Amino acid sequence: MEEIKLTFENGSARSFPKGIPLRELAVKIEKENHFPIAGKVNNRLVDLSSPLHDDAQVSFIHLNSREGLDILRHSTSHVMAQAVQDLYRGAKITIGPSIEDGFYYDFDCDKSFSPEDLEKIEARMREIIAQDLPFDRMEVSREEAMSIYQEKNEPYKVELLRELPDEKISLYRQGNFLDLCRGPHLPSTRSITAFKLTGIAGAYWRGDERNRMLQRIYGTAFPDQKLLDDYLRRIEEAKKRDHRKLGRELDLFSFHEEVGAGLVIYHPKGAMIRMILEQYEIKEHLKRGYQVVRGPEILKSELWKRSGHWDNYRENMYFTEVEGQHYGLKPMNCLSHMLIYKSQVRSYRDLPLRYFELGTVHRHEKSGVLHGLFRVREFTQDDAHILCTPEQLFDEITGVINFVKDVMKIFGFEYSLELSTRPAHSTIGSDEDWERATGALRKVLEENNLPYDINEGEGAFYGPKIDVKLKDVLGREWQCATIQCDFALPERFDLTYVGSDGERHRPVMLHRVILGAIERFLGILIEHYAGAFPLWLAPVQAVIVTITDRDLEYGESVYQQLSDVGIRAEKDMRNENLRLKIREAQLQKVPYMLVVGDKERENHGVSPRHRSGKDLKMMNIQDFIALVTKECEEVFH
Repeated sequence: MEEIKLTFENGSARSFPKGIPLRELAVKIEKENHFPIAGKVNNRLVDLSSPLHDDAQVSFIHLNSREGLDILRHSTSHVMAQAVQDLYRGAKITIGPSIEDGFYYDFDCDKSFSPEDLEKIEARMREIIAQDLPFDRMEVSREEAMSIYQEKNEPYKVELLRELPDEKISLYRQGNFLDLCRGPHLPSTRSITAFKLTGIAGAYWRGDERNRMLQRIYGTAFPDQKLLDDYLRRIEEAKKRDHRKLGRELDLFSFHEEVGAGLVIYHPKGAMIRMILEQYEIKEHLKRGYQVVRGPEILKSELWKRSGHWDNYRENMYFTEVEGQHYGLKPMNCLSHMLIYKSQVRSYRDLPLRYFELGTVHRHEKSGVLHGLFRVREFTQDDAHILCTPEQLFDEITGVINFVKDVMKIFGFEYSLELSTRPAHSTIGSDEDWERATGALRKVLEENNLPYDINEGEGAFYGPKIDVKLKDVLGREWQCATIQCDFALPERFDLTYVGSDGERHRPVMLHRVILGAIERFLGILIEHYAGAFPLWLAPVQAVIVTITDRDLEYGESVYQQLSDVGIRAEKDMRNENLRLKIREAQLQKVPYMLVVGDKERENHGVSPRHRSGKDLKMMNIQDFIALVTKECEEVFH
């Protein structure tokens, strides 16, 4: 019998009969209590039913891995689609991918789904799962697949098939349900043990507002019930922390239909937090040798064509016309910064130059993806561009990473790093420049012993980048800071410096943000802290609460003394019950309530009460000022 040589993850290699199915191979070498759900052959994901005909590198995928979770969730989405079509005759299927923390499937159905329908669908899913239906893969020609779906009256699948370049099409069947899919999938439905349908939303077919509105059902699945229960508890906690809800309750910001979707209006408290963040950022940038600059909101379209944004980013931009001249509203700040650099001859002795701008930008986001502060159409970036020599790249990239480290510590965020590489399409710059840029970023990560993941094909159109993903108190990841290495735009704008040899050379440009979009970062902070901002960041640090009208004059005096030293204070001098006033201040998550009554007035003091409910002993006003000052300063040491 002819044999093939298979090499495994641990480096060992063995010979097996040619044509051996991956499932049979797994039985021979995997432990029974750790049996895989799929495999990788030469780094390509495949089903356990796949036969092996050639020498190959083989590894196995288990449910508790990232790839295993994706397969579990995608398989569960197929079961959900089967259940929907079993229950609602005439429902048409579209796409149903796995996503972060779950899956969804979009349906074209005359029936408007309700929460009660989700319960029915879940019940039908359990029946399907109990049947232990295998996920069978079949390959057919494109014409045959088209014929199948035309006969089934599935127009969305037919549309997808028309655009697929492959002549061979893979389909998956479980029971009476057939879906167009690349796979792989679980061996059978029995592997699905813990799942939950979590919500319903509208979604345009292919994300295009001109297309038909579909119904999207969201769900999630985990390897076991405990993991699912933990996840659902986190979701409930996330609902309580939803920044849109807290934004209303704490009077931070609002959106108004008459203003326009995705455009934020900051109320006094929200504007105060934003100002504190911006002042902190300006101070930290100046400490690190950045120069503050500012560019216009609109620039001529010829500049956007020169930069490559016109060809690669135009659909995300807004345009206008002034006196017959075409302008683009800036989605990024880099063009102005390059023009500042180019305004005079630069020497190698001048470099690096670090330009920083809290720049307001506009991006044409579709209404369907707008989401509170997380996705808006106008936002401000803590944007900077570093222009340096190629020899300075290592130190400059390292400096930005250290900057990120310092800032994340202030806010209490853990974080991880990803190296995002060249997209497959729509890029500028030469192959050599992309290799140099990617190599520079990788070198910094590796020589500083910084663990990182590869995010294949997710770089910007002008260069690769290091993305920083912070983790909040609920364990959710958010991409905020980024460091992008760009050889292409300095070339397009003919940026030069005079080297030590007297010749002109091309600088490299680093695009970088630390917090990213201020709006998005503020939304993350609201949810991370559940609205209870640390004292240094709280829009109101203390509220003076009077007991009787006899205390009004003294309360005003306390308020003025705190305001004079920069403590952000409010006063509640209403003729209301003290307990009610304290409760309202706690609901507003004010760090300190300063009770002022006869005793405090007579002793020229205040009685602080922390928002946690802890009462502090009465102290004089200067001692309270010292307490606040110390608590704020400790954050930065």
